[in-house]
Amino acid sequence: MKPFQRVCRFKSLLANCCCHGQLHSCLLPPAAKKIGCAAGLHNGGFWKPKSLLNTARFTLSFNSRHRKNHQDSRALWKHEAVQKYLETLSKEYQQVSHLLNADSVNDFEQRTLRRRCADLSPIAAAFQEIKEAEKEVQELEAMCKELDSRDEKQLLELALEEKETLDKKINMMCRKLFQLLVPKEKYDKSHVILEVTAGRTTGGDICQQFTKEMFEMYQNYADYKCWTFDIVSYMPAEIGGLHHAAAHISGDDVYRHLKYEGGTHRVQRIPETGLSSRMQRIHTGTMSVIVLPQPEEVDVKVDPKDLRIDTFRAKGAGGQHVNRTDSAVRIVHLPTGLAVECQQERSQLLNKDIALRTLRAKLYQQIIEKQLSQEQSARKLQLGTRAQSERIRTYNFTQDRVTDHRISYDARNIKEILNGKEALDKLINRLLEFAEMEAVTEYLESLQAVEGGGC
Repeated sequence: MKPFQRVCRFKSLLANCCCHGQLHSCLLPPAAKKIGCAAGLHNGGFWKPKSLLNTARFTLSFNSRHRKNHQDSRALWKHEAVQKYLETLSKEYQQVSHLLNADSVNDFEQRTLRRRCADLSPIAAAFQEIKEAEKEVQELEAMCKELDSRDEKQLLELALEEKETLDKKINMMCRKLFQLLVPKEKYDKSHVILEVTAGRTTGGDICQQFTKEMFEMYQNYADYKCWTFDIVSYMPAEIGGLHHAAAHISGDDVYRHLKYEGGTHRVQRIPETGLSSRMQRIHTGTMSVIVLPQPEEVDVKVDPKDLRIDTFRAKGAGGQHVNRTDSAVRIVHLPTGLAVECQQERSQLLNKDIALRTLRAKLYQQIIEKQLSQEQSARKLQLGTRAQSERIRTYNFTQDRVTDHRISYDARNIKEILNGKEALDKLINRLLEFAEMEAVTEYLESLQAVEGGGC
């Protein structure tokens, strides 16, 4: 899935500012009016509260344009619009804190103010902490100039080291601040169903082999993140590869880390065995990854009358129960035609339960796609489907390089990435950081456009 082709639902911003969602002051509680007046937001009988970033209206198409000179968190922090926006939130936090201590505030207003205070408190604290750290950096810079003029080399080196440490600390704090400004998506904490499927190739069996390596990579990554990885289905290829496999992954923030892995992954390599010398050249193949948020049972109701449940004998390696008992289960959802299979467990009941969970996840994904297509009718969204219009990542074995085309990022040492540990985690976190920065950048561009239009 491409970053920001999902619609990020941020609940508390832009809806009530910049000519959108204006509320008449008579409809607001007295405390809200006090906040609006104190912050200078009351204008012509309307109250426009400041709020947290809302990028619900913004999606980023990597097909049409790509921001090559992407700003990092430190550069965005220095942006005038960001500073002005954060100053406003900091002042509002002070006003809300003051009103919370007022005796005239009733219980309803207290609850409203506490919620707002809880939203603003970490942002205001991070903002102040960065400002203080920047003051220390300025003092160190002045000290370095003075030490340099005195030719105090040892003290200068110590001051420069301290400045470098502070700069790294500020970069980390800026990243955390923007994470606070960009709220988590609704499904970020969800468990997921991850599916891998081999694609087509120009020759050999590299697709099946690559699909197996990718599935093992995500299995190792789940172990690295201390998640639970339960294989739901596994269809091996004849020559040691993999046609298709699915797994249920549960743990902390699973979907948040894996949501951008969905899409078409391309491999370029020279097959190691099985081809004549004439075919010993670079072959290109693909495989697709689908990442579905795992819904709770109450999220999707499945009528038993709409299901056709078939049982059959499991295939492949697996012990005495394989090809002897009808333990495998296939469930078809008749209204949509969706079909899922599970043959991993010895028990038919367990396989049925796992297949039902997978079916609910796929039905849930259809609901999400329908909602998003209604909200973004002018844009064709491809979320968690096998019809990905372009590759998201290339694994070039001959150059020992992995390229993520969505963020123009190259990483070396393919084996380390396929190992599914620190190198893959670094790549995934790079994607998450890029997505967060894009959300802030999109917001700033929209804000400037609104102000330029004289709204």
